[in-house]
Amino acid sequence: MHKLLTGNRAAAWGARLSGVEYIPAFPITPQTEIIETLAAWIEAGEMQGRFVQLESEHSMVTAAGAGAATGVRVFTATSSQGLLYAMEMIYSVAGWRVPFVLVNVSRGLSAPITLEPDHNDVMAARDTGFLQLHCSTCQEVLDSVIMAYRLSEDMRIRLPVIVNLDGFYLSFTREPVAVPEPEQIRRFLPEFDPGEIYFRASMPESQAVAVLGGSTYSYFRYETHLAATNGIAVYDEISREFARETGRAYHVVEEYRCADAEYLFVMLGSFATKAIEAVDRLRDAGKAAGLLRPRLFRPFPVEALRRACAGKKGLAVIDQNLSMGRGGILHTELTSVLYGEPDMPPVAASFIGGLGGRDISLEEMFEIMDVVIQAAEQGRRLEPRLLYTERELRQIKSLQAVARAERHTLGEGK
Repeated sequence: MHKLLTGNRAAAWGARLSGVEYIPAFPITPQTEIIETLAAWIEAGEMQGRFVQLESEHSMVTAAGAGAATGVRVFTATSSQGLLYAMEMIYSVAGWRVPFVLVNVSRGLSAPITLEPDHNDVMAARDTGFLQLHCSTCQEVLDSVIMAYRLSEDMRIRLPVIVNLDGFYLSFTREPVAVPEPEQIRRFLPEFDPGEIYFRASMPESQAVAVLGGSTYSYFRYETHLAATNGIAVYDEISREFARETGRAYHVVEEYRCADAEYLFVMLGSFATKAIEAVDRLRDAGKAAGLLRPRLFRPFPVEALRRACAGKKGLAVIDQNLSMGRGGILHTELTSVLYGEPDMPPVAASFIGGLGGRDISLEEMFEIMDVVIQAAEQGRRLEPRLLYTERELRQIKSLQAVARAERHTLGEGK
């Protein structure tokens, strides 16, 4: 069955097909369409489950963790400031080792305020214990939600998962999406088996989060880390099974024309679809370009990235985030993986683009690749740089001039 779906509705379909039983929710732009869609289906009797609107994202994530601890399949969603508001409980529920799926529709963080996307919100959650899947199309959103439940509920992991999609560029963009038949998904995703570690009304017991010393605390934190690292092997198993069931394969890292490439774009999210066109155009111009896109960001697919980067001459890492005082987060993560390895690219350049929803044009991608090629040929190291045009800078200077003139006029009025 094919439907024309927004990224938000694709996420809702993923939850519906996964047979979620409990949806604690709180609205925030640009995610609200997900929970509106699920609430309408439940009210109309088209979907089973309990929908509850909480008073905040903090309460929502607390309820999600508590619901999963009782052995029900839980889904929730948020964006931007909502994810940050819930951050205290994001850390806590991962420490509880409860499996559920949270869709984050990325949006730039305040201040200043914007409704459009970048990745600083989801990057703020990278060290929480949540696994992370990053999507580039509406089809991938739907499929990733379903796959995330298999990943989260696997006994080798038992951790919550964030499925991330870009606000506006995916959340409100309609694309043709193949919606799997419910029977297919029931074969792929069986009912949630909570095992013996969850609360049951028929078996009363008390549990508590104890105050622990450093040695015991370290043990539990490291156990969570080991469970997260299991995600690579488990994801590979799940991906192969999902491909057999649906015909759609999702590897931990997407490689587009990488095998014979000399230079690679490395990106996350929906803007990578533009890089595919840029690669094709660069190939037509005789430049051996390719695209590398990690789907899994936590756990970080170290070995897959090393294999894909081996023997290349240069990498253009485009981050839609900014770690203040350091640069792009994906660039930092990737270079830590490649450091000290033989046959790795001598140039891995960091470009900061797409902040606050700013578009990245094909022309900028061509220029980025030219810069990286020249640096590799000359053996130069490149400092992180912001993608910004002279025209944009002139606009900012014009606005600053207007603001200064207004302040001067107000001062004379006094």
